[in-house]
Amino acid sequence: MFRFIIAVITIALFLIASLIMQPIMLLIGLFNRHARDVVSLAIVNWGFRLVLAISGIKSTVIGEENVPKDEPVLYVLNHRSVFDIIITYPRVPRPTGYVAKLEMRKYIIFSWWMMLLNCEFLDRSDMRKGMKMINDSSEKIKNGISMAIFPEGTRNKTEESLLEFHKGSFKIAEKSDCKIVPVVLNNTSSIFEDHLPRIKSRHIVVEYLPPVDVASLDREARKSLSDDIREQMLAVYIKNKELV
Repeated sequence: MFRFIIAVITIALFLIASLIMQPIMLLIGLFNRHARDVVSLAIVNWGFRLVLAISGIKSTVIGEENVPKDEPVLYVLNHRSVFDIIITYPRVPRPTGYVAKLEMRKYIIFSWWMMLLNCEFLDRSDMRKGMKMINDSSEKIKNGISMAIFPEGTRNKTEESLLEFHKGSFKIAEKSDCKIVPVVLNNTSSIFEDHLPRIKSRHIVVEYLPPVDVASLDREARKSLSDDIREQMLAVYIKNKELV
């Protein structure tokens, strides 16, 4: 419980400081959008690293050399915990936006940071707005911003290793012809969700799989892209259970 209280106080102080920092970031963006993106990413990543340190998280990271450093990509991640973003965001090598559920927009200060970080909000009840999110995310990748999405569509609260993937998640990569980097996380729900509201020090595993070059795939390979990547991620998830 002590870790939870300290983490909440830390986040509260960060959000208070945000009332000053966010207008500054918006002002920087008027003159230099890239500088705004880089500085915003550095600030948020510092906050996330602090939360990870307070939470006592120990990480084994595998295959991080697979992440291209000189081009934007689409990260595809499995999802069991709110800590999944806190764990993976500080490791991205370039400005990156995450796709989040629309409900996150009501948390004003959080959503301001998310917009500064090029995040997109998905309205799962409106197919037309869903397509707009895909198109907007694709345009960001074409403009040098990586994107990250959880193709399960929601946090996995079941005993199943992975939920079924939403095929629409992969259209972001198909429309932008970027590479897909699958990311598999193990044991993240044991940090918080398995024993709310306590935060417990845990060992987690993050593995980055080799990138999939969507631009080189033919039509048949693109049809099975979602299922093929899910099978790869499932095999890695089962393998890495032995490491936690």
